[in-house]
Amino acid sequence: MAYDLKEMRVPVGDLRLGMHVLRLDRPWEETDFLLQGFVINHREEIDALQAQCEHVFIEAKVHMGDIASERLSIDPAADLYNRSETGGGAVARGKKAGDQYKERHAVGKPTTRVTYINKIDVSKEMVTARSAYDQARGMARDIMANIRLGKTLDMHQAREVVDECVSSVLRNGDALLLLTKLKEQHEYTAEHCMNVCILTATFARHLGMLEEEIRKIALCGLLHDVGKSRIPDAVLNKPSALTPEEYKLMQNHAALGRDVLMASPRVEHSCVDVAYNHHERPDGNGYPRGLPATQIPYWAKIVAIVDAYDAITSNRNYDKGRASMEALDIIHRGKGKQFDEELANEFIRCIGIYPPGSIILLSSGEVGIVVAANPKNKLKPRVLLVRNEQQGKREKYRMIDLIQSPADSRGNPYAITKEVPDGTFGVSLRNFLERGLVLGAPTVYED
Repeated sequence: MAYDLKEMRVPVGDLRLGMHVLRLDRPWEETDFLLQGFVINHREEIDALQAQCEHVFIEAKVHMGDIASERLSIDPAADLYNRSETGGGAVARGKKAGDQYKERHAVGKPTTRVTYINKIDVSKEMVTARSAYDQARGMARDIMANIRLGKTLDMHQAREVVDECVSSVLRNGDALLLLTKLKEQHEYTAEHCMNVCILTATFARHLGMLEEEIRKIALCGLLHDVGKSRIPDAVLNKPSALTPEEYKLMQNHAALGRDVLMASPRVEHSCVDVAYNHHERPDGNGYPRGLPATQIPYWAKIVAIVDAYDAITSNRNYDKGRASMEALDIIHRGKGKQFDEELANEFIRCIGIYPPGSIILLSSGEVGIVVAANPKNKLKPRVLLVRNEQQGKREKYRMIDLIQSPADSRGNPYAITKEVPDGTFGVSLRNFLERGLVLGAPTVYED
């Protein structure tokens, strides 16, 4: 039978492998697609089209004898999508409009939730975690430096480093989380990328993602800000607030990150999605495209929250780092506007009020460092006491577990009064970690 080729408008929910996409419902340059026109060969391409478009135009084969009745059959398989005007109205064999909306909104959202438990104690994991942390920091630094020099991104090496971090997070969720509290202002961008990688893996673990998904989204976290490697140092490291022109230039890092990653061999498409969209907002006031909530990739929504949390808790050239609780309060107040509401609530549950590495003031007046969270009650973590009732140096450091309701010198149960920024009362987390005092086995430490 004779055929003719015809351009046909198709809802993205009805796309199938093998279809030839000719046009989109928006300009190509506003999307993540490198080629203007392509044959769909992978499910990920369908996911990307569903995340960014409402409909596309494909090349369809038309039976010449049926043109008048508009009965169309689309290659590569006639039974994948049929349309007939007989009997009144168009009939599509596929998803309903409501199902299309739900699928687009939930692209990347886990359908099966996995429950993870700590396989080893945080003290035993710390040595391995510290090695993974140092490798990740070095990798993040090299990535930014190499891209500035015009070198190609080594995706294989990046995956290896990310895999080490994820393996540590899966063995114990506290060790690397504690290390993200270590902040170096002079290398903020690289350290931020590393921290977002670790925090994203921790959050994905909490969300119950499959291990392979955790590894992929952690890679997205590591690479989310690669576009900043193309921002001039004078703007990127400016010690004061940016001018409107400089801020606009800084915002361009999202599009630059997309370009860098699309030019890299064997890059995950999800990494491109996250780099390009992690500053989009559910209220439509994000950048670079001001996407509505339904068009923002699910993984980009996750990284957006993690990105903000680490930035708020870090010392930057123009802002001092804030305590974790304050950062979580900012995220709470941004629910539904800057951050996805459901994910924001889950992130707050994931981090907890007093995450590992927090410096806390107790009801006794003593100062401690949170060593590990208690999954059953995150208000009662394991704490190393490092300052006495007058916030002076202790003769001996003491480890207490608040879940066991230990008593202070007055016989009153310990309770946490508040969290304070690192460095308060002369307590530096980095100093205690380097001396090996935070995670040792004894319950009492000699000074």
